[in-house]
Formats: sequence, structure tokens, C-alpha cells
Amino acid sequence: MTAADWPGWRGPKGDGSSSETNFPTTWTATDNVKWKTEIPGSGHSSPVVSRGKVFVTACKEDAAERVLYCLDQKSGQIVWSEVAFKAKLEKKHKLNSFASATPAADGERVYVTFHDQPKLRVLCYDFKGKLIWEKSPGEFHSVHGFCSSPVLYKDLVIVNADQDATGPLRAYIVAYDKKTGEEKYRIDRPNRLRSYCPPVFIDVEGKTQMVLTGSKCVTSYDPDTGKQNWIVNGPTEQFVSSIVYQHGIVFLTAGFPDRWVMAIDPRGTGNITKTNILWSKDKNGGYVPSPVAAAGKFFVVTDEGMGSCWDEKTGERLWFERLGKHHSGSGVVAGGHVYFTDDDGMTFVLKASETFEVVAKNPIGERCYSSPALADGNIFLRGEKHLFCIGAK
Repeated sequence: MTAADWPGWRGPKGDGSSSETNFPTTWTATDNVKWKTEIPGSGHSSPVVSRGKVFVTACKEDAAERVLYCLDQKSGQIVWSEVAFKAKLEKKHKLNSFASATPAADGERVYVTFHDQPKLRVLCYDFKGKLIWEKSPGEFHSVHGFCSSPVLYKDLVIVNADQDATGPLRAYIVAYDKKTGEEKYRIDRPNRLRSYCPPVFIDVEGKTQMVLTGSKCVTSYDPDTGKQNWIVNGPTEQFVSSIVYQHGIVFLTAGFPDRWVMAIDPRGTGNITKTNILWSKDKNGGYVPSPVAAAGKFFVVTDEGMGSCWDEKTGERLWFERLGKHHSGSGVVAGGHVYFTDDDGMTFVLKASETFEVVAKNPIGERCYSSPALADGNIFLRGEKHLFCIGAK
């Protein structure tokens, strides 16, 4: 992996941020587009970039095939594609897809997750498309379908399988050895309820915590062992978006049936619901899109297209403004700008500031339900039909 890679869901830190500063802020469906490649099949998964390759998944619905594509980063040419499996399409929410989980790559291997109803499947390929290993950690049940992306930590690939579990079934998080597929640990989740949130790894006083929302709680684990550090009850029932972490504060926006924004101090053990919630606001959050953090602020867009900016310390909402009609993708932040893409394929570029300022509104000419990837000064954006590489020609 190189410093400019975007190797998994929400980038190298899992929070939608890039340390690069040279990304474009204006484009159209043709202007500042380096390449545009049709991706056969459908899917809401986001692209990832690793060692000169771009990976994205799709489902060829007519053939019921789940497919992994590898593209050349510079040319956009499809280098290879592999059918992970062919099986009956699962039940899902109308806003979900059959290929919603974003891949993860480490420069040598790429990992994907799919739902082969009722099984969850985790597959590992090398960069030439050879299947290295495949595992099914167990069943997965959700009335809304599947979209839990794998995440990488040290020598582990970790998958959240919060699900609607009854009887002997369990909701769980599973960790595999990246190279061999050997199961290293399994976490029995406290509440058996669907959620779709990949964990995020944060450094707290010199120790790494694995934090995620979902299953009626916010939870921190030791990513090396799976042992729980702390838990916060709620604040709601179902979660889709990922957390962000800034200046010692865990920030979340969620969910269903109640929409919250919340800031948590992650320094604690056990149940910290009554001691470590710094501030929280009901009826202000989003459900599906994940937030971003920059310059002591948190930036949120709701599913219904209302953008907002929050002071990290006080919880004051600094602005609240209309963006698109509906947003499914999560934001990214780089170079002092926040990028929010709506379902119509319009990306709103905002100043990462306590003052609301729209720098540009950029269309790609087709629907978009995924989140951007930022790498090597380029923005990779997956539309309904094509994958775009946006950057100065």
C-alpha cells in the first residue's frame, strides 16, 4: 500500500479523509474526467485504490453473478473480472443493491464480502484475480439485505455481521488471518439486530480501539483479541453510517427510528453511557451517509439532503442548509473541502468551515449511490453505469 492509496471503505483511516490537498473541486460529466469506464452489472459498493489498481464489485442480476472487477488506475481499462459465485438474489431494501459491500485491499490481496442467502461469504483474491481462500463464517439474515464491508487491521481481515438473529443464531464480528483465512476470533454481539457498520480503528492514549455503531449500541473492542473495552447503550435501534474520530472525540450520526448526532469520550471501560457522552442531539442526524471531521468540526448530510456543521467541543450546530434531494453516499474531506455526492450524481463541494460556502456543484450525468475514493490527486466516483476518474487532464 502506498501513501496515496485508498485501500478500503472510507480510505486509509476509515473516516473519509485524505492528507492529499490537490484534488479537483470542479468537473462535469466530460470536463476534468480522465477516464470513464462502463462497469457491467449493478452495485452500490465504492471503489478502492491500491498499488495502481482500482477494485469494485457488481452484480450481474440477469445471470445472478456477483463479480469483482480490477481496473488499471491510469487508463481505466478493466484488467480482469472474477465471478465470486452465482446464486439466487437475496431479498433487500429498494435502496440497497446486491453488491453494496466495498472491497478492501492491502497491495497484494483484495477481500470482498457478499450475501449468498442465507450464508455470508468472505473471499480473498490476489492482484491477478486468483482466488486465495474463501470462508463462510455463518448465516446472515436481514430484511434489508447486506452491505457490511471488510476492514483490514495488521494481519487480520474483520467483518461485522450484526443481523436479525433468533433462536440459536448469533450476531457476530469475525476476524480472519489475511493470508490463510484461519479464523482468529469471533465476537458475540450484545443485541441481535441488523446493522451494516464497518468498525473504525482509533488511537486512544497509545492503544488502538476498534469502534463501531450497530445493534442498539456503540461499542469498542481490542482489535487484536476481540475483547470489549466499553459500550454505550443506544442511542437508537438501527445503524448504517460509520463513526469518525477527531481530537479524542468519537462522533456518530444515526439512525432508525431516531436520528441522533452524538459525541463520546472513548477513554473508559465497561458501560460508559452515563459518564462519557460529551453531547448529543436528537432529530438532527442522518441514517445512511457517514459524516466527516475537519478543523474541529463535524460535517453531516442527512438522507433527505440537509447538510450541517457541528462544533466538536460544544455540540453547537453552526449551519444547517439544503444540499441534494436525497443522499446515500458518504462524504469525504481533503484540502479544506468537504465533498458530498447526492443520488442524482451531483457532488457538492463545500468549504470545511463553520460558515456555509458552496465552492461548486459538479454533475456526472448519472445516478450515484456510492461514496468517492481519493487517491493520487484523483477522485474515483462510481455512478449507476460507469466508474469515473476525475482529475486535471
